[in-house]
Amino acid sequence: MGSLENLIEAMNELVIARKVGIKHDEARMQYKLSRITVGSFQEFSDVIADYYNHHVSQCVVHGGFMSRTEAAGRAKEVIEQEYRRQGGNIITAYNDAHDGTNGGLRIVLDRIAEKLKADSVELYIRDAFDTYVDPSSYEQKVDIIRQFLARYGHMLSPSIRVDQPERYAQNYEELIKAYVEALKKTESVFRKF
Repeated sequence: MGSLENLIEAMNELVIARKVGIKHDEARMQYKLSRITVGSFQEFSDVIADYYNHHVSQCVVHGGFMSRTEAAGRAKEVIEQEYRRQGGNIITAYNDAHDGTNGGLRIVLDRIAEKLKADSVELYIRDAFDTYVDPSSYEQKVDIIRQFLARYGHMLSPSIRVDQPERYAQNYEELIKAYVEALKKTESVFRKF
């Protein structure tokens, strides 16, 4: 099997789900909430820090643990980024968790889980490219990117120039991010549990 076939097999939605997605969904399901509201911002910070530590120790750094401050800071960064996409911010998330609106604390934790899963999928895809595309052969990279774009170009955002594989041969970053976004929109890897 050639490099492109191996790359395409590695990026099959079932393979990605098995190697990456399922463990993230299971980590989210294992974390039980006794209620979907919090009484204060301090409680909100404590819960998101505890959840972040739980999820990361299950899926990213198996058995690893970070300080409460580190976990809270990272969780707040994720929440801020994810809520900003929809016109909100960390205060919007806190208000949802405090008032129980829009799914309350459960949805806040879901957003953290989905972001951690998306990051892991992106790293998995980047590793697949690095594994199956010879970094020292510019011609092979262009050829594989050309074939990849021919196969998946219809799924990618319009900002990806499918007629210019050379543009992505030296740096797959934009291509990988576009593919992960396309998976989020269309593939079962990102379906809610």
